[in-house]
Amino acid sequence: KMKAGLSVLLALVVMSSAFGKYVPKSGKRIPQTLSRGWGDQLIWAQTYEEALYWARSRNKPLMVLFHLEDCPHSHELRKVLSEDNGIQKMLDEDFVVLNLMYETTDKHLSPDGQYVPRIIFVDPAMTVRADIVGRYSNRMYAYEPADIKLLKSNMEKAKKLLKSEL
Repeated sequence: KMKAGLSVLLALVVMSSAFGKYVPKSGKRIPQTLSRGWGDQLIWAQTYEEALYWARSRNKPLMVLFHLEDCPHSHELRKVLSEDNGIQKMLDEDFVVLNLMYETTDKHLSPDGQYVPRIIFVDPAMTVRADIVGRYSNRMYAYEPADIKLLKSNMEKAKKLLKSEL
C-alpha cells in the first residue's frame, strides 16, 4: 500500500511541474538546445538565413532575439518571456523564431546599434520592421520584463501587417 501511495505522489509531482507550461497542440516536444531557455517547446531556426527561408516559405513573420549568456537583462527578459504562455503560443503558431548570441552581418538588424537584449521583427518579404519598437528612445528595440504587454501588442502588429501586405 505504501508503494502505491508513493507512486501516486510521484506522478502528482511530475504532473505539477509540467502543468502551467506551454504545450503545443501537437503535444510536448523534446526541448531543443537552440532554445537556450527562451522557449523549450518552440522550434528555433539555427541561423538567420534559415530563419528567413522559413519565414518566406511559411509566410510567417520572423522574431529575432539578440541576447548574451552573461547579461542580467537578457536573463530577466528570458525568464518572463519563456514563462508567458500567451507569448509562447503565439510564437509557436504564428512566428518563425531565432535567438542569437552574436551579431549578423545584416546591418538592418541593428538599426540603432548592437545592444542586448533586443527584439527585431522581419516580415516574410524579408523586410526588417524597423517601425515596431519598444518604449526606449535610446534603445528602440529593447524590452524589459515590465514591457511584456507591449511586446505582445508588437507581436500582434507584426502579424497584422503581414496580412494587409498580401
